[in-house]
Amino acid sequence: MGKSGMASSTSAGFDTPVPAREVGTMLWFNSVKDLGALEMAHGERVGVPGTAFLPGEKPEGRCLGKAVEFETVEGTVARVAFVPETSPRRARRRRSH
Repeated sequence: MGKSGMASSTSAGFDTPVPAREVGTMLWFNSVKDLGALEMAHGERVGVPGTAFLPGEKPEGRCLGKAVEFETVEGTVARVAFVPETSPRRARRRRSH
């Protein structure tokens, strides 16, 4: 473990933090300011710059409550991507003969 309590790997004598993959929920995103916020699974709210989103993942329109996955390294959020929504399967109607 590194000094911050996060897992780390050692490379050429340097203590390099390993990104932690986390999940959360988008709270808002303002495309004019290129800034948003998300809530992590444990309840912490974090600011998210537009540059933190993966290509093609930056929110357009309402994003409140949408699930996201992201990486954190020493408190910095990066590689934000929306979790694909799965629609519940509907039962088929039986045909009577």
